[in-house]
Amino acid sequence: MPPSLVLLAAGAAAGAAATSAAFLSLSKDQKQTPPTTSTAPSPSPSYQKAPLTAPPIDPAGLFQYGFPGPVSDLRPAPSLISSFDRRTRNPHWVAEHITPASLSHREGDRKHSAFVEDFSIPVAFRAKLADYFRSGYDRGHQVPAADAKWSQEAMDATFSLSNMCPQVGDGFNRDYWAHFEDFCRRLTHKYPSVRIVTGPLYLPKKEQDGKWRVNYEVIGSPPNVAVPTHFYKVIFAEEQAPATPGTPGTGLVALGAFVLPNARISNDKPLGDFEVPVEAVERASGLEFASKLPQARRKKLCKEINCSLVVREYAERQSNLMGSSPTRRR
Repeated sequence: MPPSLVLLAAGAAAGAAATSAAFLSLSKDQKQTPPTTSTAPSPSPSYQKAPLTAPPIDPAGLFQYGFPGPVSDLRPAPSLISSFDRRTRNPHWVAEHITPASLSHREGDRKHSAFVEDFSIPVAFRAKLADYFRSGYDRGHQVPAADAKWSQEAMDATFSLSNMCPQVGDGFNRDYWAHFEDFCRRLTHKYPSVRIVTGPLYLPKKEQDGKWRVNYEVIGSPPNVAVPTHFYKVIFAEEQAPATPGTPGTGLVALGAFVLPNARISNDKPLGDFEVPVEAVERASGLEFASKLPQARRKKLCKEINCSLVVREYAERQSNLMGSSPTRRR
């Protein structure tokens, strides 16, 4: 039976993502006979590949089915703007702006506000009220309600779960962290405009074997919401208020950054112990906060003012968040 030749070819598919291939194979029943004479192999004809005029693949073609992400759900609200992390069900960051005028108004009352889920985030990725139920953690405001008393709408916006993270209650959210929030408000006694960015961190810890690992709890059933190991605040205390809203400032800015553990902290602990360079927060969070603020306009906050806390008891602070000056400072 004479040899048979089978040719299989794969044609080019639509677009640059397709490739073509061809190969030859001998049939299983083909019989080969040795050559009767020994001859030198003839030289192979030269073959030159045609230069590519376009890439032979199209990775971006995936986007016809959807964009994988990450998606940072940006939420503008009257009292804040936030970017949400769908993986941890916590915000990446929440930004606010406080002034002497904004803190002087008392139209909003937290008694009329309620914690709510952020329905602008798809249900599969949002934090839920049930996630916090009996979790042992507070629904910790990133932008505090006390900073948004200038209207009820502004106050209500701070109660969305996209402005929350699980926080240790006694000794932190209801104590040291609340004193820290009060410290930020008191900055308006000196500065006409104060901008604050707050958010969670998930920092590694060195274990007994000498290796660093990131370890955090996840609450909810099923587990949904990550419990941060730390929280940060980056503070921009502006010496000049913007001429008009939305216009960039030109004056000097006292810049400060702090990282606090999500744990009980003694009220005797000095706030300065938690001060860090802004660059440290940027490295830990993967975010950039002051890339457009030139060095010539920067000052160090804790060299300009006394970075100390005003310690009040929780019940007193809840009844009068902006009351008389305290007697203890830390």
